[in-house]
Amino acid sequence: MCPMPSAESTPASVREPDSVRPTREDAVAAAGSELIGGPLGRRALLGTSWWTPVRVIALVAIGMFALGLVQKAPCYNGAWFFGASSQYTHACYSDIPHLYQGRGFVDDLVPYFDKLPGDMEYLEYPVLTGVFMEVASWLTTGSGSIQHQEQWYWMVNAGMLMVCAVVIAVCVTRTHARRPWDGLLVALAPAFALTATINWDLLAVALTSAAVLMWSRVRPVAFGVLLGLATAAKLYPFLILGPLLVLCWRAGRWREFGKALGGAAVAWLVVNLPVMLFAFDGWSKFYTFSQERGVDFGSFWLILVHNTDNPPSTETVNTLATLLMLLCCGAIAALTLIAPRRPRFAQLAFLIIAAFILTNKVYSPQYVLWLVPLAVLARPKWRDFLIWQVCEVAYFLGIWMYLAYTTSGDAHKGLPTDGYHWAIGVHLLGTLFLCVMVVRDILMPDRDPVRQTGDDDPSGGVLDGARDVFVLGPAARTGQHSAHFEGPLVRWGAGRQTGGSLSANE
Repeated sequence: MCPMPSAESTPASVREPDSVRPTREDAVAAAGSELIGGPLGRRALLGTSWWTPVRVIALVAIGMFALGLVQKAPCYNGAWFFGASSQYTHACYSDIPHLYQGRGFVDDLVPYFDKLPGDMEYLEYPVLTGVFMEVASWLTTGSGSIQHQEQWYWMVNAGMLMVCAVVIAVCVTRTHARRPWDGLLVALAPAFALTATINWDLLAVALTSAAVLMWSRVRPVAFGVLLGLATAAKLYPFLILGPLLVLCWRAGRWREFGKALGGAAVAWLVVNLPVMLFAFDGWSKFYTFSQERGVDFGSFWLILVHNTDNPPSTETVNTLATLLMLLCCGAIAALTLIAPRRPRFAQLAFLIIAAFILTNKVYSPQYVLWLVPLAVLARPKWRDFLIWQVCEVAYFLGIWMYLAYTTSGDAHKGLPTDGYHWAIGVHLLGTLFLCVMVVRDILMPDRDPVRQTGDDDPSGGVLDGARDVFVLGPAARTGQHSAHFEGPLVRWGAGRQTGGSLSANE
C-alpha cells in the first residue's frame, strides 16, 4: 500500500484519450458480453460506422421499453377493466388509464381550474405533469367506449414516455464523455422497463438527466432552467441543488451556482405562476395532498405502523421524516467538505435523492426511475447496479402480490402483510447497499470506477479539476488522501478548468 500521489509526482500523460470500455474494466460486463460475441478486442474499430454508442443505447432503450409494454398486455386486454385483483396478480397495474376518467380528462375538464366530481377536488400532480397529461388527452380519441378511450390514452402516454426514456438513456450516455457505454445500464435496467408506464415520472427524470448533462457541459443557466422545469413536473429534482451548493462552496464556484439557482427559479415560476395566480386552490392541491397523505406503501414507516398498537399520526410522521431528511442532508454536506477528494456531483446527487426515498412516508414502485440514471453516473459498476436492480424487481413483484392479497377477499391470493414487509426490507437494503458503495468511493476515491480510469468529475462541469478553496478536517492537510491505491496514477485537480498540476488540497 502507498499513499495516493499528488499531481507533482504524477506523470502528465496518465489520462487516456480513448473511451473506457466496460468489457475491459468490469468483470460482470465482460461476462455478459459473451452473449453478443465477447469483450471488445484491442483492434476493434469504434466510432467508424453508423453504430455509435449513443445510437446503440437509444435502440436498446426503445427495445427494453417495448418489452415493458408487452409486460402490460394482460392489463391492456382486460385486467384494468375487469376484476378487482387481476391487474395485481399480473403485476401490470398503471395509474394512467384509471386517471383518464378519474381526473376528468374524459369530460374535458381543465386541470387545476375545474373541480373534479370525486373525492379528489383537483388534480394532485405538479403543473408540468398536468400539462403532459392534458396534452395526451388531446391526442386521445374521444369516440368509442370508455375502455377504448382509456386504452388509447395509455398508448398515447406510453409513446410520449418512450421519448422521455430515450432522452434519459442518451443524456446519461453523453454526460461522461469517456464512458458512453455506461448508458447501457440505464437502457437494460429491468426495474426501469417494468415501471416506466405506471405513472408520469419519466418526464421529470428526463428533464433532470438533461439538466445534469448541461451542467457537465459547463452550461449552468441551461442546467438551472431544465432543473426548474423538472421540479415543476415532480418535487424531488430541486434537492439536487443542495449538494451542488456545497460542492460549489468547496470549490469557490459561487457565480456558476448563482446562475443555476436563478435559472431554476425563473423556469419554475414561468410554469407555476399563471396557475398560482388564477387557480390557486387547484395549484396547491399537490402540496396539500402530499402533506395530508398518510403513511403509504413501500416505506419503513408502514412497517412501523403495521407493527405498533399506537401508530404515529400523519403530522408526527411528517415531522420525523423531515428531521431524518435534514439529518441526511447535514451528513452529506459534512461528507462533501471532509472527503479526501471533492466528491463527484453525480455521487452526491444520487445520495440526496436516495436519502429522500429512504426517509419518505411513501415509496411507489416507479420512484426507482428517479435513481436509475443517477446511480449509473454515481457508480457505474455492473455487479452493484444489478444487485440493486434485483432488489427493486423483488419489491415491484411484492407490492402487486400484496395488493392482490388484500383485494382477493377470502381467497387470499398473493403475499400477506408479513411477506410484503420483507419485500419493503429488500428494497430498503438494496438502496442502502448502493449508498454505502457510493460513500465508500467518496472516502476512498481510488475505489471509484470513474476515477480509476483517470477522470476527476466528468459530470461536474466547472467543478471538474477545479481547485479546492474550503475544506474541513484531515482533507485540509497535505497528504491526507485515501490509501489502498491500486488503480492507475491519477492527476488530482487538473481538469479543464486549470492549466497546471494541482494537488487535491490546494
